[in-house]
Amino acid sequence: MTSPLEELAVRLRGFAQARDWERFHTPKNLAMALAGEVGELVAEFQWLADAERLDDEAMARVRAELGDVTGYLVRLADVLGVDLVRAANDKLDESERRYDPELYRGSARKAPPLR
Repeated sequence: MTSPLEELAVRLRGFAQARDWERFHTPKNLAMALAGEVGELVAEFQWLADAERLDDEAMARVRAELGDVTGYLVRLADVLGVDLVRAANDKLDESERRYDPELYRGSARKAPPLR
């Protein structure tokens, strides 16, 4: 049984293969494309006041940019052989060790690195 994320990776891989784009989908190029798409996502929020809500048109643009970001992230992970869900869970495990709830509740300060 495959997860929706794995199904997306397979679909993206097929999309690239059908267009002979695999040679362009190097980790460097995919990382750069991902950064560009994240920039486009950030631009949608750039001049909003903190409490300002997105209108329907802006929300549609944000949804499209999130799709681009997700696609490039999943494609990059697929090319590198990284299980994104496992990587995210491993990172969360580390963060749980670094950020004790009693010490960091309500605080935005950075924890020291783990030793």
